Amino acid sequence: MATLELDELNALSPDDIAARLSGSPEERAAFVRAAAEAGVAEAQAAFGQMLLDGAGVAQDEAAALDWFVRAAAQHHLMAINMVGRCYDLGWGTAPDKARAAECYRIAAERGLDWGMYNYATLLALGDGVAEDKVAALDWFGKAAKLGNAKAINFVGSFHEDGWVVARDMKKAARLYARAAEGGDFRGAFNHARMLGAAGRVEEAIGWLKRAGATATPAFVDRASAWLEAADLPAFRVRGVQALKMGAGRC
Repeated sequence: MATLELDELNALSPDDIAARLSGSPEERAAFVRAAAEAGVAEAQAAFGQMLLDGAGVAQDEAAALDWFVRAAAQHHLMAINMVGRCYDLGWGTAPDKARAAECYRIAAERGLDWGMYNYATLLALGDGVAEDKVAALDWFGKAAKLGNAKAINFVGSFHEDGWVVARDMKKAARLYARAAEGGDFRGAFNHARMLGAAGRVEEAIGWLKRAGATATPAFVDRASAWLEAADLPAFRVRGVQALKMGAGRC
């Protein structure tokens, strides 16, 4: 696609934009790139994600980071968070946990729930910053109030393990249920654990299948090992089968 000027982009109607985005992945990527090159921060962040995922373009983590940096320079919050992700996980650059934490902190302080969650995770683990579970819980709580399912699950872990707060299994179970219903695969797994412990095995098996549907392969392997060693007989066979069936590995 030819380079677009910013005034040309501004002249496009919502229908024009929808039509440009309704084509093949390659056509969508070409349009988003043109908008990114015209200086549109939202397009720069979106094109960075396309490069990261290899969606309509060849995967290129270094180029993805470059576009995230450009959008971040325009104060695009998700782009600031994604610069942090790149430094956190070594996407397109050498890992730098301290730099990742700084990016997450900025995004968090400006109100982005994912920045809050990611910054809280590093604080909880002492990864790139000094460990501070009190501050971590505060940031997880703020992200949870914004509906971030992963943060809700993590708050549940604090209550289950008695970190910072008194151990409260009932509250942990409620939080895991909310995280599961919000689509977090770790929340779904933890919800299944709580249901199994309460004797609600059939419900638990259903949530294990749902957990497997979106979980990473590494999580499925760790969760399967936990189920295989569980006290509940149904988890050792049916639970593992449900988790792996959800992940398409049976």
